[in-house]
Amino acid sequence: MRVVLPLLHRRRHPLAQALSVVLGLIVVGVLMVFGLVVAGVLAVGGALWLVWRQWKRSRVAVPGAARHAHQPEVLEGEYVVIHNSRPVTHH
Repeated sequence: MRVVLPLLHRRRHPLAQALSVVLGLIVVGVLMVFGLVVAGVLAVGGALWLVWRQWKRSRVAVPGAARHAHQPEVLEGEYVVIHNSRPVTHH
């Protein structure tokens, strides 16, 4: 028994083969252009969203005293000197 699907049989006429190749290339080209347009819209939209988010964060109300407060240049905290000759005990 031979199974023949109507859309999958090979056309024997050379002009029909050439037209199907050209049609396939056109379809692939249209899909690639559509994909590039969608990727461009997503990239521009993402960039605009990031800019908008940063702009909104910079406009958050900061009190006047906190805006002009001097940031310390020294990080304060506790530290432990670790020597290589003895094992480290965690607190």
